[in-house]
Amino acid sequence: MTAPIKTAPVNATVIKAQPKNIPLPKDSPIVTPIRGNVQVFIAPHRDLYVDVIAHALRVAGQGTQVLLAQPFQVGIHQGLQNPRRLVENLAWFRCEGDRDLAQNDIDLTDVEKSQILELWNYAKTAIQSALAGLVIIDQANLLMARSLVSEDELLSAIKTRSPKVSVILTGTSMPPNIADFADQVTQRRS
Repeated sequence: MTAPIKTAPVNATVIKAQPKNIPLPKDSPIVTPIRGNVQVFIAPHRDLYVDVIAHALRVAGQGTQVLLAQPFQVGIHQGLQNPRRLVENLAWFRCEGDRDLAQNDIDLTDVEKSQILELWNYAKTAIQSALAGLVIIDQANLLMARSLVSEDELLSAIKTRSPKVSVILTGTSMPPNIADFADQVTQRRS
């Protein structure tokens, strides 16, 4: 047998606070929006940096769309139509092909140039329209070294990025204008 619970009626009075009209300066937002950042990783070797891929996996695991573009790395049955997915939110793009396009001693064919530019244009669109919250372009310096993309075009893409997008550029070198624009520059010695 359970005892009945006795409750007393509650007479709650709702107090409506009247907000005071405090004028705010018109050019001062109440909350400053967080803007994505630009990071540059420079190292003497052409490997994808463990720090960068670990960061990409962490961000993707937290629910943010991540685009990893490796325009000078290739694979069979790859390209924009066949991205690799390491986790649900990480799309990893490479060009379709069977040779390493990053080698200095090779001349790129017209088809290879077209594939690289197609991947670059897709990454640029993602940067500007927030298709992904994090866009990583591996070996970005080679886009300029191979005269496929001008320094001004790359700089313009990151300057006009969506406020929601962070960008990571990697390479063995980076033009001073791009490194100076970056929020963070990491230079590896080995």
